[in-house]
Amino acid sequence: MGELRYDGRVAVITGAGRGLGRSYALLLAARGAKIVVNDLGVGPKGDNSDAGPAEEVVREIKVAGGEAIASTDSVATPEGGAAIIDTAIKHFGRIDILVHNAGNVRRGSLKELSYEDLESVLSTHLRGGFHVVRPAFPLMAAQKYGRIVLTSSINGLYGNANVVNYSMAKAGLIGLSNVAAIEGFSDNVKSNCIIPTAVTRMSEGIDTSKFPPMDPDLVAPVVAWLAHEACSITGEMLISVAGRVARAYSAETAGVFKSSWTIEDIAANIYAIRNTENPWHFAPAPRGHLDHLAKSFEVATKN
Repeated sequence: MGELRYDGRVAVITGAGRGLGRSYALLLAARGAKIVVNDLGVGPKGDNSDAGPAEEVVREIKVAGGEAIASTDSVATPEGGAAIIDTAIKHFGRIDILVHNAGNVRRGSLKELSYEDLESVLSTHLRGGFHVVRPAFPLMAAQKYGRIVLTSSINGLYGNANVVNYSMAKAGLIGLSNVAAIEGFSDNVKSNCIIPTAVTRMSEGIDTSKFPPMDPDLVAPVVAWLAHEACSITGEMLISVAGRVARAYSAETAGVFKSSWTIEDIAANIYAIRNTENPWHFAPAPRGHLDHLAKSFEVATKN
């Protein structure tokens, strides 16, 4: 296989001033993409701001011979999201790739988390994803090409203690990606989730001393492939952790059919209901929800 390049493509990457986003921006730029480096330069909790990180990544890209421009608009508002996408249109004339990576962390147990900390994390991760996808998606659909990569998390898949806000937001981004994949299917707009694990500023407060190498550069090629025209999947989730790349997906058990149920029936059949042999799996795009209904109805009509 020859080198996969992005010549002529324009990529918007949120949270690209440091960590994972910086690695994505540098890799795509090195392969020919024009980059909008979006970053507020805030701390891990989303406080303060500094244009320096975004401008420094732009400088690195330009020194290496690439093209980039900094954006310090916030994904947390509809106006900020629109301004980020508008930066790509004004300076480069189009948008082909959108990677939503911006994030913050505000820890707290379900018993004590403040509503301020809930809203801050939801606004950056989940609403932030919508705020950039919403203006970018119709432009991609109109040009019959687009690649969207949203950042979910193992916390969104499995949950985690003391980060209910983060887990909620990351689970919600899976839904956003699936809808973009379904609605973009006929227009060659593909949307997928990256589920990355890397040691970055966001790991603050976690003992990483016994972790294997988990540099952001290990994740960047996965995101870059999802952002490439050769990407062959949509509505999926790829995991990248410590050099392991895998697919995460939802599945259903075959379940049990009865024409009527009692509470006692559920109790008596719970093992069979939960039996994971012969699972059902429906790809979200182009019509996973309809395939789920059709197969479920088929079982009902055969019994």
